Amino acid sequence: MPDVRPDYYEVLGIPRDASAEDIKKAYRRLALQYHPDRNPGNKAAEEKFKQISEAYEVLSDPEKRRQYDQFGHAAFGGGPGPGGGFTGGFGGIDLEEALRTFMGAFGGAGSIFDDFFGVGVEEEGRGESHRGGDLRFDLEIDFEEAVLGSRRELQLPMLQPCPDCGGSGAERGSGRERCRHCGGRGMIVHSQGFFQVRRTCPHCHGTGEVLARPCRTCRGEGRVKARRTVELKIPAGVETGSRLRLAGHGEAGFRGGAAGDLYVVLHVRPHDVFERRGDDILCEVPIPFDVAITGGEIEVPTIHGPARLKIPAGTESGRMFRLAGQGVRNPRQGVHGDHFVRVRIEVPQRLSARQRKALEELRSLLEPSNYPEITEFQRRVDRYYDRKAKLEA
Repeated sequence: MPDVRPDYYEVLGIPRDASAEDIKKAYRRLALQYHPDRNPGNKAAEEKFKQISEAYEVLSDPEKRRQYDQFGHAAFGGGPGPGGGFTGGFGGIDLEEALRTFMGAFGGAGSIFDDFFGVGVEEEGRGESHRGGDLRFDLEIDFEEAVLGSRRELQLPMLQPCPDCGGSGAERGSGRERCRHCGGRGMIVHSQGFFQVRRTCPHCHGTGEVLARPCRTCRGEGRVKARRTVELKIPAGVETGSRLRLAGHGEAGFRGGAAGDLYVVLHVRPHDVFERRGDDILCEVPIPFDVAITGGEIEVPTIHGPARLKIPAGTESGRMFRLAGQGVRNPRQGVHGDHFVRVRIEVPQRLSARQRKALEELRSLLEPSNYPEITEFQRRVDRYYDRKAKLEA
């Protein structure tokens, strides 16, 4: 059956030859647009955000991207592709399913493929034990947690080893015995005319052994659904899209098999004071107009705490100041980015009569030379009027 999930490149709105930087930029732009905090109660935006995160997780990883480019969604268990037995993608047709249909029509045809292709096509069976599935958990964290790091305790529902059988799948005091259906061979062989048909034993799933008495709590699986507490350490410097792997913290394996892994994908909430740009942090700080005129020292916030900033006399609105090393610590390089402060000049509101009079006296003392930009602008306007007057003459 064809995979109806959206193409990851279309989800991010990028070409298939997009660079890693293009992928990152597209993800950041869309993640901000569809972030649940910015679209409260909007289920469509929430679903779009999940698609964007899933697409970025795959395309930002070179190996996963290579597999996706070759096999599409099937590369990760979504259909035909590697890791799913003898399968192939031909116009959305599952080759293994087609072969099984063929075998069913002729009562099985395993030995035919042995003779002609050197491989046996058999029904997929479960081993006596196998590894548990990997899990993904999307976690929203605050800006401060992403920059400074933190610890979280997660309560997650997942398959855990059965407490009654210890994960073996067998009732206490019992074990395994030879499968009487296949005689312990794991295969059932039938002869039909010239053909010999081999099939995986449906009772022992090819292992040759079955449980003497399956555990009544887990029904022989060796695992049950339960909530598990997971301790998560969030390192300093992570950002939206960062993925943390907790080996062995995924689902418990079938009948004592190894546990899968847990992948925690982080999503950083926007901050109302700071804005992150790579390893740098930007914030905008309003300052009084008199400080901008005469200069002074102000206190500004940084992610690490308050800092003092000197404002030179004559500072204009929009000027940027840099506080070196006050940004985000890069988790790979171990160095900090910078903190940038953009000042915005605020003029006083609701002046008293005394204040207004004082400002008027100040204005009478100021000369055009105190306003070089205004003087230059007026000069350009005067030249324009002169040219216009000549054209109209």
